[in-house]
Amino acid sequence: MAPHQAHLPNGLTLTVSPVFGGLYFRANELTSHNTPFPPGWTVILHTEDNTEDDDPAWDPHHQPKDSKSSITTPRDTPDLPTIHRARHRRLRFTKPTMHNDHLFISSISQSSHNELRPANSPTRQIAMMLWATLWWYFHQPEPDLLVTNKSSEHIADSGKPRGEWRINIKREGVFSSKTVLPKLERMGLIASADSCVGADLDERSMEGWTHMFVSRRAFWQLDARIYLFSLVSSSGSPFPSGTPHNSRPGSPNRQTGDRPHSGLAGNGNGGTLAHEMPLSPPVWPPQSSSQGPFHSTSHLPTYYPPPPPQFVFTGGIRHPLRPKPPRQGETFYTRFVPSVGQYLSFRVASMSRRPQQYRGPVAGPAPFHLGSAVSPPRTSQSESAIPTMGKLLGDREPGAAMVGAELPVSECCDTDLLHRWMNDPRVSDFWGEAGPPSQQEEFLRKGLRSTHSFPAIGCWDGRPFGYFEIYWAKEDQALGVHLSGEVGNYDRGIHCLVGEQEFRGPHRVPIWLSALVHYCWLADNRTEVVMMEPRVDNEKLVQYAEGVGFFKERQLSLEHKQSWLLKIRRDAWQAPAL
Repeated sequence: MAPHQAHLPNGLTLTVSPVFGGLYFRANELTSHNTPFPPGWTVILHTEDNTEDDDPAWDPHHQPKDSKSSITTPRDTPDLPTIHRARHRRLRFTKPTMHNDHLFISSISQSSHNELRPANSPTRQIAMMLWATLWWYFHQPEPDLLVTNKSSEHIADSGKPRGEWRINIKREGVFSSKTVLPKLERMGLIASADSCVGADLDERSMEGWTHMFVSRRAFWQLDARIYLFSLVSSSGSPFPSGTPHNSRPGSPNRQTGDRPHSGLAGNGNGGTLAHEMPLSPPVWPPQSSSQGPFHSTSHLPTYYPPPPPQFVFTGGIRHPLRPKPPRQGETFYTRFVPSVGQYLSFRVASMSRRPQQYRGPVAGPAPFHLGSAVSPPRTSQSESAIPTMGKLLGDREPGAAMVGAELPVSECCDTDLLHRWMNDPRVSDFWGEAGPPSQQEEFLRKGLRSTHSFPAIGCWDGRPFGYFEIYWAKEDQALGVHLSGEVGNYDRGIHCLVGEQEFRGPHRVPIWLSALVHYCWLADNRTEVVMMEPRVDNEKLVQYAEGVGFFKERQLSLEHKQSWLLKIRRDAWQAPAL
């Protein structure tokens, strides 16, 4: 296995190299940024094979002899003593298996840099290292998920049941402490196949903690903002957090000492306590108009659990009071996509007459292939941040100097982008919003003032490519009224269009479409269904949606179109397209 890069969603990169018995993860930004990661850590990763049973798949209806590579269900509990006696052989990890891989962190390299103090919460740092390790692991090629057992061995592969990809966490190395695994389990990072309290009074007992695992499905529903944070510089600022008092994200940050950053972006991306100092990574630098989802100048956490529900009525429909969406221009989702070698991001659309500057991570033009050595992503500004004549127009009226269709994408404000895209015959055929710039301006203003949806702009490496709307389905006047009680309180829906020709095609649609679904799951754990209602003759979009997991429920006769009602359920969703 050749060394290669793991691109985290906040723009930081890790170099993963094979070492004897495992892998070494090295933080690449250690010397130049207040990274939360130590210089590196060693992970022991191997595949266990049972010498008495070569069946590699977990069958929920049949108890295999290899308990370390299968989940123990409640009815299997009496057989645990026998199961523990099964013999295993450890094999070198070469590629993922469905459930036979075992992992633990064996050692951590601590920093000697005198300007960075160690984390005040070691468990939090361990959780972050494990999360980053799992981020790398679940970007590896998917293993064979077909379940072969005595009941299915004679069934054709097309008809065999499918298992769930998961990795086992061993209570060894850093995880051998009596408190680490319980804390990680309470944080939701790992799960236990044994949900009992345990009757052994010895706190060092392994009872109940020998079958810990992380499934791919659960991992991708964990919000990265819970685990990513940074250390604070111990010199150069009289204030522990770099700001004299708590302030909301986006407030000015005091420049002190030799600290190079000041202005809007500051340093912060999601801790839980002020003394743990979550600082922003280098990819969201000062004075950025499009803050990333990990940004917090006040060093307060950027992830909060959803509030308790309060119910209101809209158009005669009772529904929960909705939280406010992100602010205009704010980036709410970002992720590196290996298959295209670019960062995908979504930000809220803005009424600003200036082009929205993008200062997030830019991976560069070279596609990224898993298992190969590549260069880390560039963290410079995208072309949209370079001063141009279009930007010097400043507060021009949309379309006053040049209409959106004539401007380069990098010089378009969001109303220009909408004017450009909505007047494309391919788009206007489905959206019906072709017209002068004033029409798109009013269209966007109406979207920003909606209480049940918000408009978004999708970007590849900072280059806008499409317009999207994310809405709460229950009070949607077009959809909610027709479905009535069939819609859950937190079900969501998506409208979408791709405006830029260079970003069309079957290799990109599944990526951004599954990313929007991914965001819906992360935004509220109570969301169980995401819907779409494309027009029945929009066959391409329907096919793309079915390809990422949506299914046709039925046709709907809406006031303005005949639509397919498409749904995807959380419990059937596996992971975003990579």
